[in-house]
Amino acid sequence: MLIIPIKDGENIDRALKRYKRKFDKTGTVRQLRSRTAFTKPSVKRRVQIQKAAYIQGLRDSVEN
Repeated sequence: MLIIPIKDGENIDRALKRYKRKFDKTGTVRQLRSRTAFTKPSVKRRVQIQKAAYIQGLRDSVEN
C-alpha cells in the first residue's frame, strides 16, 4: 500500500500527481497485465532479443 504524506496547504492535485507517479514506478499494473496470460519462455526470450537489437540499433545510429 502506498502512503503519500500531504503537507499543510498542499494542493490535492499535486498530491494525486505524486501518488500516480509513485504507483507507476512500482509497476503494479504492468505486473498484473503480464500475469493475465501465460507467455512461453521462448517467446519471452525472442522479445527480449528483439528489444536488445532495437536498442543497439538506436545506440549505433547515435554514435555515427
